[in-house]
Amino acid sequence: MSELTIRIVIFAAIFAGMALFEVLAPRRPLRYGRGRRWVTNLAIVVIDSAILRVVFPMAAVGAALWAQTRGYGLFPALGVPPLVASVIAFVVLDFAVWFEHLVSHKLPVLWRIHRMHHADPDIDLTTALRFHPLEILISMVWKAAIVVALGAPALAVLVFEAVLNGGAMFNHSNVRLPGWLEAALRPVVVTPDMHRVHHSVIGCETDSNYGFNFSFWDRLCRTYVAQPQRGHEGMTIGLSSFQSAAPTGIVWSLLLPFRENTADGDEQEERQAPTEPVNRS
Repeated sequence: MSELTIRIVIFAAIFAGMALFEVLAPRRPLRYGRGRRWVTNLAIVVIDSAILRVVFPMAAVGAALWAQTRGYGLFPALGVPPLVASVIAFVVLDFAVWFEHLVSHKLPVLWRIHRMHHADPDIDLTTALRFHPLEILISMVWKAAIVVALGAPALAVLVFEAVLNGGAMFNHSNVRLPGWLEAALRPVVVTPDMHRVHHSVIGCETDSNYGFNFSFWDRLCRTYVAQPQRGHEGMTIGLSSFQSAAPTGIVWSLLLPFRENTADGDEQEERQAPTEPVNRS
C-alpha cells in the first residue's frame, strides 16, 4: 500500500473509534452539536489535504525519501543505526511540533492563522482537523526541514505522522477517561483533559499545554496547567471574541486570518496575564 493509503486507513479507523467513544462516554455537552460543525471541520481537512498534495506533493515522508537517496542529514553523516535514528527522529519531531505550536501563539502573524483552530466554539475529535490551509503548509515546510536536516528514516516519519494525527484526534476528543487511566497516561501522553485546557477562553490557559503527543515538553518548559480554573464542565471553549455560531461556518473560518478584528488587542491582553492563580500541579 502507498503512504497515502496507509494514512487514510489509519485515520478512518481512529476517527471511527473516537467518534464512538465520544457517544458512549462524553466529557461535556456540546453547545453547537455536531451537524454544521462537523461538516465544516471535515470539509477543512479535505481542502487542506488537496492543497497540500498540489503545493507540497512530497510531504514529510517524501522529504525523508528524497534526503535518504542523497545521503543528506545528520544521522547518515554520523552513521547512526536506523533503529536509534528512528527513535531520536520521533522525539525530535514531536518537540519540533510542540515548539511550532508555541510560536504560533506568540507571533501575531502566525496567531492570526492559528486562531481559526481555536475559534471552534466546541471541542471534539473534529477540532483536531480544523487547521487553516496556510498553517498546514507552514507546518509541513517546518517538518520537512527537520526531516532533511536529520536524515530521518522514512518509516520513522510515516509512523510519526500517523501517531501525530491519531494523537491529535484523541487529545481533542470529547471523552471522559477513567480516573486511573488519566493518571497513568498524563505523565507521558497528552490526554483529552490536558489538551482541553488549551482551548479555554482564559488567556493563561490558552497559553499552556501545547503538546500533541508527549506531555512532558510542557512540564519541562513550564507551560503546563493541570486543570481549568472553571472545571471541565464549566469552562468556555473557543475565543472570547467569537462566542457565537459563526465559527461553525466554513467560509467564515477560512476567511478568519484575513478578517480585521477590533477585539484582537483584547485577546492579546487576556493571553498575557492571568486573573486567577494557575494550577500547574
